[in-house]
Amino acid sequence: MIDESRVLPPGVAADVALTEVRQLRAGDRPTHGGRLFAYVYDPAVPGLDELAAAAHRESAHVNGLDPTAFPSLLAMENALVGAAGRVLGAGPGTTAPDVVGSVTSGGTESLILAVKTARDAHPEIAAPRIVVPSTAHAAFAKAAHYLRVALDVVPVSPDTLRPDPAAMAAAIRPETVLVACSAPSYAHGVVDPVAEIAAVAAAAGVRCHVDACFGGWTLPYLRRLGEPVPAFDFAVGGVTSISVDLHKYAYAPKGVSVLLHREARLRAPQYFAYADWPGYTMINPVIASTRSGGPIAAAYATLRHLGDDGYLRLAEVTRDAVAGLADAVRAVDGLRLLAEPESTVVCFTAAEGGPDLFVLVDELTARGWHTQPQLSYAGLPASVHLTVTASVAPRVGDFGPDLVDAVDAARAAGPVHLPAELTALAGSLTPDALTPELVAGLAAGLGLGGEPDGSPLPGRMAVVNTLLDAAPPALRERLLVEFVGLLQRPTW
Repeated sequence: MIDESRVLPPGVAADVALTEVRQLRAGDRPTHGGRLFAYVYDPAVPGLDELAAAAHRESAHVNGLDPTAFPSLLAMENALVGAAGRVLGAGPGTTAPDVVGSVTSGGTESLILAVKTARDAHPEIAAPRIVVPSTAHAAFAKAAHYLRVALDVVPVSPDTLRPDPAAMAAAIRPETVLVACSAPSYAHGVVDPVAEIAAVAAAAGVRCHVDACFGGWTLPYLRRLGEPVPAFDFAVGGVTSISVDLHKYAYAPKGVSVLLHREARLRAPQYFAYADWPGYTMINPVIASTRSGGPIAAAYATLRHLGDDGYLRLAEVTRDAVAGLADAVRAVDGLRLLAEPESTVVCFTAAEGGPDLFVLVDELTARGWHTQPQLSYAGLPASVHLTVTASVAPRVGDFGPDLVDAVDAARAAGPVHLPAELTALAGSLTPDALTPELVAGLAAGLGLGGEPDGSPLPGRMAVVNTLLDAAPPALRERLLVEFVGLLQRPTW
């Protein structure tokens, strides 16, 4: 007889549960092998995954809430902060000997905390503001939204993809608490003029944060290899804080980031403390209270194993892979680099008479290459983003011929043509006018109702991307919120 009072299904054997996980993972993009150019960072170092998993297992149940109860975690956090500081121009014998920091769950948390710290340093400012270039990571907008801070966005040059320091200076107001820049920017992989921006921020008495989450760990190693990397770290006097993700080019498992401040006085407003209740006094340097020690231990073991020589070698391999991919793009009629590579990104767009980029992305996917399409924005064309890691190097020779073949196929298929009424709708519809029924109808028409194989997404995304590209940013946001909401349904 079935016990109808049961809330959950009965338990299963451990191997059954693990088999279910593996079956679910079978539909994911490949995290190893050098064919996924976004989201994951694979150094292709034998044994590194096993080492990180073992370290994670050792500390998975350690709680970072109380460092006095678990001093091992405190020691590993301090070591990670120290390592990040040394990579980014701080420590004994430098002009920034007193840098302090905290380990966070990822770049978004690091940026939210950078904004929170700058805001809370000025309680006298009733309506604080931050200044960012338009290429700054979207996490700054998320921070502004969460923390009720106004976001002043400075356009970038369509030629250099960088902001003008004079324009950044002009955007600073008496209410500005933080000026931010990127090293490098995620979308295009270029380094903002950090020294000039930090100088105008310092002249105005405002903090300057450098978002080096994406590729900042690799830039110092590229400089040591002879690449012309501009000053961007704590060697720049006006830089007051830097964020860097260890789960990107330090090749640690997700999610571990480090937020550094030039001195302890600047970090102080980052903390949250609360004693006005009958429980334990809460003191948190980051957003989370309970934190698993697993990711931190995995990052610690990864850094200790790879070491300085390992990161230098990985940077060299990645640099050469970037150069090879860029050459492959240059060799294709109809494509052009949107920016000359200067970090770990290859970003290209269609030249005059070139293929439909969104169709090209689908054709590359069909050939096993998983790239990231980027929509047009404020005069910048749609583009294709390739995050390059060391694991890509052995695949570079395969990418060029496949790119040529994919471009030929995209030309033969022709561009996506949305129905006239849908194009008009995308150009005129306001976010508030979207209803669940309208969104469901759009989703079904775009193939977001599920594939015959059970996948919730269509095999090709060119039509979806074309619709989003035709819509203004506010409508894009609302459409994506509604589309993702359709995907995220409980499996009862």
